[in-house]
Amino acid sequence: DPYTVFMTPDETKTFDESLNGVLEGIGAELTVKEQVLVVISPLKNSPAEKAGLMPGDVVYKIDGNVTSDMTLFDALSKIRGAKGTKVTLTILRKSVKEHLDIVITRDAVNIESVSMEDKGRGIFYIAINEFSDDTKTEFESAVQKILLKEPKGIVLDLRYNGGGYLDGAVDILSEFLKGHQVAVTIKRRDAAKNETLYVSGKANLADLPLVVLVNKGSASASEIVAGAIQDLKRGIIMGEQTFGKGSVQEVDKLTDGSSIRITIAKWYTPNDRNISDVGITPDIVVVPGEKDAAAGKDTQLDAAVKYLIKN
Repeated sequence: DPYTVFMTPDETKTFDESLNGVLEGIGAELTVKEQVLVVISPLKNSPAEKAGLMPGDVVYKIDGNVTSDMTLFDALSKIRGAKGTKVTLTILRKSVKEHLDIVITRDAVNIESVSMEDKGRGIFYIAINEFSDDTKTEFESAVQKILLKEPKGIVLDLRYNGGGYLDGAVDILSEFLKGHQVAVTIKRRDAAKNETLYVSGKANLADLPLVVLVNKGSASASEIVAGAIQDLKRGIIMGEQTFGKGSVQEVDKLTDGSSIRITIAKWYTPNDRNISDVGITPDIVVVPGEKDAAAGKDTQLDAAVKYLIKN
């Protein structure tokens, strides 16, 4: 199982810091998939994103060292480093015939869990960059600000969000779904321990038209949100096929400060879908062109705003 790993005390500390939104390095979430090191997503406004690292990139070498002989945390320890230092990643990308050498200058990566923007004409944009300790509080604050401005539609951006806490996904769905609806079902090896999680029913944004933006960097908790919105027909999923991580991990701390992150279950959408290795197919596919991205144009966000204005 690629998501079950042992973490030393130092690795455990780094892992905890990343979920608390504080780290130094390149700002990217990586995993081992089919025995290769793969980029799930670069964090927004991170050194990795600015240098051009993309979801799905295979990291073949780190500073000339082949990654196939490394564990996930060996690789992460070589990629992380002090602010101002550089690391060279040799990348294999499906759309490019030859390998790419991407030089990234490490920096302090302060992860803002939630950001919000008024797009005009009553359309509000909320981006969730990861599901961390602060997500619920930051999202509720953004919602209260939006409700004061007579909103007419919401764009929820989950692109490049590699996941985080499962409970955070349920908290976000609770703002969009009325009543006692299913958010996600957790299925364990022992079926007697299966668990269905429901939204809280508070749903401050339940009556607003909704577009959820996703791409291949949207994984785990992001896919829980997108899957429930799609199954329950609460909004439109727009963008690109998601990553496909349909499992749940638990971190067990050991007495010496080390820990084991172990897969304990699979999660299923309200319609009983497990999206492992498949992902979620958007209702409306919008693939950004390379020229648009280079020009700083966000084709997917523009399409989402236009959709809400027209509908």
